Amino acid sequence: MQPFSLAAWATLGLSLAACRSGESPQSSATPAPPSSTAGASAADTMRPVVVTAAVLNDSDDPAIWIDTLNPARSLVIGTDKGDSTGGLYVFTLDGKIDTTRTRRPLERPNNVDIVTGVSLNGKLIDIAVAAERGTMSLRIFRLPDMTPIDGGGIAVFDGDATRAPMGIAMYRRPRDGAVFAIVGGKSGPADGYLWQYRLTDVGNGTLTAKRVRAFGTYSGKKEIEAIAVDQQLGFVYYSDETVGIRKYHVDPDRADAAKELALFGTTGFVSDHEGIAVYPTSDSTGYLVISDQQGQRIQLFAREGAAGAPHSHVTLATIPVTAQETDGLEVTARALSPAFPEGMLVMMSTDKTFHFYDWRDVRKRLPPN
Repeated sequence: MQPFSLAAWATLGLSLAACRSGESPQSSATPAPPSSTAGASAADTMRPVVVTAAVLNDSDDPAIWIDTLNPARSLVIGTDKGDSTGGLYVFTLDGKIDTTRTRRPLERPNNVDIVTGVSLNGKLIDIAVAAERGTMSLRIFRLPDMTPIDGGGIAVFDGDATRAPMGIAMYRRPRDGAVFAIVGGKSGPADGYLWQYRLTDVGNGTLTAKRVRAFGTYSGKKEIEAIAVDQQLGFVYYSDETVGIRKYHVDPDRADAAKELALFGTTGFVSDHEGIAVYPTSDSTGYLVISDQQGQRIQLFAREGAAGAPHSHVTLATIPVTAQETDGLEVTARALSPAFPEGMLVMMSTDKTFHFYDWRDVRKRLPPN
């Protein structure tokens, strides 16, 4: 398929209707049929390579763990936000549930993120961190075995139940290896909506967390759930739902850490700004991928901004997808398997599944450089 220009996208008028594809709750290497759209043909809609087996209750957010020794054995961790029977589901790249490593029940885990190179007992490990809304805590699991290392959960927002933790993004600071979790909730103040915690080794095989700052402007319109960190460039992005995407420095020790660097994507979204992920094409270039939830589509922005204006992010492409009402998404640029040689986009779908897209199919729909 040839790339679409921005003019072509405007002509297509991608005002998409929410729909149900009727996908069977079984994993499949056969792409799901495209969802019906208004103003976009079936050929325009991007189809997944794999639709996962269904979770029990309500899928919400994915994260991707890369097996550096054997990328084909990488895993996708997806949340099921059931109130008392939720969990963290572990999927292999063919969409099947790894029941041995899946962790349930949990109490409404909304979002999950992964960070590598965390110091524990003198060793560097990888961890998955989830915001467990029902217990007002962070849950931390060592990868790839998914052993809990949080002592039963780490309380956030000082136990304020009205804050109800939802969003989570992880950051490892290059200069000293310090690891941080940035947490967003169901509600919060106009300033200081996000709380940032530093994770530390307790010394008994578990991690704990201490708050280091509260930051981030909030419009008061809806909520803040989707958060993503650009590890290499040192930025954090979050969706102020129905308003736009906000950008800050992620290092809490910067003198200008409290300054909002950008608010973009304020037009062109049907309603909610949702999942955010960073797809790098070099150390400093690439794409910000945002879920236009009610539009049944993703919107892509230049990671590096505009020439001479690194915080000016304009829409490069809008791509309709079969995933339904996507809250959370994640991407990787790493080659994983023959099915995903340029990386993968994972999107939650409201039919209780996650959709795995081949990044080559995204690239084909991007405008020429």
